[in-house]
Amino acid sequence: MNWDYILSATPRFVHAMLMTLHLAFWGILLSLVIGVICAVITTYKVKSLTWLVKGYIELSRNTPLLIQVFFLYFGLSKIGLKLDGFTCGIIGLAFLGGSYMAEAIRGGLEAVSKGQIESALSIGLTPFQAFRYVIFPQAFAIATPAIGANCLFLMKETSVISAVAVAELMFVAKEVIGLDYKTNEALFLLVVFYLIILLPMSLFISYLERRTRRAKYGA
Repeated sequence: MNWDYILSATPRFVHAMLMTLHLAFWGILLSLVIGVICAVITTYKVKSLTWLVKGYIELSRNTPLLIQVFFLYFGLSKIGLKLDGFTCGIIGLAFLGGSYMAEAIRGGLEAVSKGQIESALSIGLTPFQAFRYVIFPQAFAIATPAIGANCLFLMKETSVISAVAVAELMFVAKEVIGLDYKTNEALFLLVVFYLIILLPMSLFISYLERRTRRAKYGA
C-alpha cells in the first residue's frame, strides 16, 4: 500500500465525494416528491392516474438503473434531446427512487387508522387539513424506516452514474486503477469515502427512527 500516493490522491476523492453527495441530494429530494405524489394517487385511487402511476412503479422497479441512465444519455440523443451525464444521473435516480418511495409512503398512509381520520374530520378539519396535519405526519413517521433504507440505497446507486462519465467516487476510483495502476489504493480510498458518507447517514436515520417510535405516531 503506497500511503504517499493515497495522500496525493485524497483531494481527487474529496471532489468526487462532493459530486456523489450532489447527485444523491437531488436524486433523493426529487424521489421523495415523486413518491408522495404517486402514493397519494394510488392510496386515494385518483381516476385516470392510478393505472398510470402503477405502470410507472412497475417499470421503474423492474428495470436496472444502468439501463434507465443509458436510455436517457444515449437513447434520447438519437431524437435530438441531449442531456449531460449529471442531469441523466439525477433523472435516473429520481425515476428509480420515486417508485420505491411511493410504495413506502403508500404503506404509511394505509397504516393510519380510520379512527384518526374520522376524529380529524369530526373536529371540523377539511379533508386537505386532515391530510396535512393528521394523516401525512403519521404516515411519514410510520414509513421512516423504509424511506431511510431507500435513501441509503439511492446513495449507493450513485456509483452506477459513473457509466456516463460523471466524476463521482466510482468513476475516480476506476480512473486511478486504469491510469495509475493503483488498485489497492483506489479501492481503499473508495471504501473510506463511502463510509464517510454512509455511516453518518445511517446513524442519523436510526436516530430518526427512534424519535418517531418514542412519539408513538400512528398508534
